[in-house]
Amino acid sequence: MTNSMGEIMTDLSTETESSVYVPPKFIHLRVHSDFSMCDGLKKVKPIIARAAELNMPAVALTDQTNLCGLVKYYHAAHNAGLKPIIGCEFWVKTDELEDELSRIVVLTTNNVGYKNITELISKAYLRGHVQNKAVIDKLWLVEYKEGLIILSGGREGDIGKALLKGNTELVNEMVHFYQQHFDRCFFLELIRTGREDEENYIHLAVELAEQQNLPVVATEPENFDAHEIRVAIHDGFTLDDKRRPKRYSTQQYLRSEAEMCELFSDIPEALTNSVEIAKRCNVTVTLGEYVLPDFPTEGLEINDFFIKVSEEGLEKRLDQLFDRNAEDFAQIRARYDERLKIELEVVNNMGFPGYFLIVMEFIQWSKDNNIPVGPGRGSGAGSLIAYSLDITDLDPLEYDLLFERFLNPERVSMPDFDIDFCMDRRDEVIDHVAELYGRDAVSQIITFGTMAAKAVIRDVGRVLGHPYGFVDRISKLIPPTPGMTLAKAFEEEPKLPEIYAQDPEVKDLIDMCRILEGTTRNAGKHAGGVVISPTTITDFAPLYCDDEGKNPVTQFDKNDVEDAGLVKFDFLGLRTLTILQWAIEMADVKLLKAGKEPIDITKIDLEDRASFKVLLASKTTAVFQLESSGMKSLIEKLKPDCFEDIIALVALFRPGPLQSGMVDNFIERKHGREEVSYPDETWQHLDLKPVLEP
Repeated sequence: MTNSMGEIMTDLSTETESSVYVPPKFIHLRVHSDFSMCDGLKKVKPIIARAAELNMPAVALTDQTNLCGLVKYYHAAHNAGLKPIIGCEFWVKTDELEDELSRIVVLTTNNVGYKNITELISKAYLRGHVQNKAVIDKLWLVEYKEGLIILSGGREGDIGKALLKGNTELVNEMVHFYQQHFDRCFFLELIRTGREDEENYIHLAVELAEQQNLPVVATEPENFDAHEIRVAIHDGFTLDDKRRPKRYSTQQYLRSEAEMCELFSDIPEALTNSVEIAKRCNVTVTLGEYVLPDFPTEGLEINDFFIKVSEEGLEKRLDQLFDRNAEDFAQIRARYDERLKIELEVVNNMGFPGYFLIVMEFIQWSKDNNIPVGPGRGSGAGSLIAYSLDITDLDPLEYDLLFERFLNPERVSMPDFDIDFCMDRRDEVIDHVAELYGRDAVSQIITFGTMAAKAVIRDVGRVLGHPYGFVDRISKLIPPTPGMTLAKAFEEEPKLPEIYAQDPEVKDLIDMCRILEGTTRNAGKHAGGVVISPTTITDFAPLYCDDEGKNPVTQFDKNDVEDAGLVKFDFLGLRTLTILQWAIEMADVKLLKAGKEPIDITKIDLEDRASFKVLLASKTTAVFQLESSGMKSLIEKLKPDCFEDIIALVALFRPGPLQSGMVDNFIERKHGREEVSYPDETWQHLDLKPVLEP
């Protein structure tokens, strides 16, 4: 990926229709995406697409105190043949301005700079918010200066603010700071978007540049109306509110090179320097290579240790399952040995033994500390290794579960166990992992809230000043189905296109909502995702924290954080396990008083008739995945009488099978009211009956 970008990195030429390479005259160095959350509107891919459409060879993404969109941006830029310039806009606290915050833009010239900007962002959040913002201290820039280029922030930077106040002494003091620590890496930023004081600032800044021999650079920080609504939603104002700060203008958009050249025709140096800066920014981000922390292996190679503990674990499981003195034990054992050998070869060849060992350790720790752990679900239940290592508690051979659904060398992807823990004690397990591998090496994962169909109507309606009843009537027409979009809602709810066509106010509201739908609104914490790094987390991703600098999460989401090299582990909190634990503890009190053995839930027979009696009566409230009214109705029709029927229940209770009639067919065939048929028996190469019979 890096090599393919070499030509762009060195000369930043652009190709015209006549295949003649033309050096660019301007590069955008200050662009916000919707990951800025407070003001950006466009998503990363459309920004890159627009830059490519304008024949720009490079573009910088400088979201507000985050690199949340970096992985998506890096991929999109390379795919479009653009050079990605990695940067960030910061709020800065400086002693000279006392309590007044200023802005700067930081760009990275090399991989050391990328590491340093990651540290700066993380430190900004870990210190806790200042004036409701994640802020860096100006002196931190000195500590992390290697590989960084500083753009002054225009009229909102510290020098810009001092210039507009006419404080020459303070300006000189600030200029000295940047010249001392950022020689040839500091630029006075010039922005022309028609906002208050911009031309006054530019005049003063150009004059200062001539006096102090400072380089200047032009930057350009969409639908303006939609952008204003997006900002008002974030700030909590309506558009008509006279208190609403108006910080943006209609001239803020991704201008073409020609537009920028015309705009700064009087200051050509500002254009030239944008290209020179772009040439100096050459960061290569390693993506798609997974790394795991070292697991203690008693002096053995990890593959050999993995084989050893898996084989030992299988021996214990065989003792639980079978009588070793039985006549057919050797034959049974051969099946398990063969399956284990195949799985071990796949896992070791794919380089994932460390993943299994890490999961094995924290599950065993949980069980040793009486923290309820789920028996395993999803494709991971198809692994005999997982069963042997006590990661799962279901014998995959007994139920003909396929290992290939979990891990397949022909479709390389990370193994992914969905592991359920008692809701009340899940955090203890995460805390144990942090203690074991290092608190700086363990983090939960960010998740992004977006403006979904129903919410965007309520938010936009409020900002536009519509009455509550008007907005409520429209939002209630959006079906509550998960993943619902405005486009789907218009297909499913006939009243929506009807009122859209009849009422101009409804039309204007929905048209605006279509622009803003899906825009990133806020950041939160993923329900169960945890990453464990071989070093500190910030070697792979910057951190994001709450207002108090607590509860750190990676700034890359669950997909991007794995692309960045960290492996995700799912620590899911399940209320059902907590309820089960309460029930067992209450029952054990009575059993112990009666001199009886306490309950071992893992030894309850999966064909236990008393359990099926409760199930057939549809008394499944608080039973995981079997408690909804729709599921209870299906249980009454299906009348499950074996464990395979419960498997079928969960598999069939989905929109596809329910809507296609597949569920009814299954029920009719189970009860013998419809014939079970297989393809023609002349298909000798594929005997489907033993595969499909259950």
